[in-house]
Amino acid sequence: MMELKKLSYDLTVCKLSGLDGIGLEDEFYFIGKTDEEISLVCRTEHTPDNTIEREDGWKAFRIEGVLDFSLIGILSGITAVLADHKIGIFAVSTYNTDYILVKADCFDRAMQVLAGAGYTVV
Repeated sequence: MMELKKLSYDLTVCKLSGLDGIGLEDEFYFIGKTDEEISLVCRTEHTPDNTIEREDGWKAFRIEGVLDFSLIGILSGITAVLADHKIGIFAVSTYNTDYILVKADCFDRAMQVLAGAGYTVV
């Protein structure tokens, strides 16, 4: 099974009016930009002033290691376990791996059910 690493900080998911104000030197941020919106996931204390909408109260874990693009079902396996326990997620993916965000009030339970399903949580 996969190893999951808990991230220690609180996260915010927000919609921005522009790219200015994003702390590109911050340890953790994830930007999504389309023709309709600019979304940002960042540490709560680093939420930019040009935020239009925001959802605070997220915690996250990372799938450890570099995931090869040929691997199938990694994210779906984790999300299926969480969905079976009525735990919603917000996922972001990078070139190397996936990050799964869970509301803070469900985070400990999410870690417990994933450990019960055979995932190693560190």
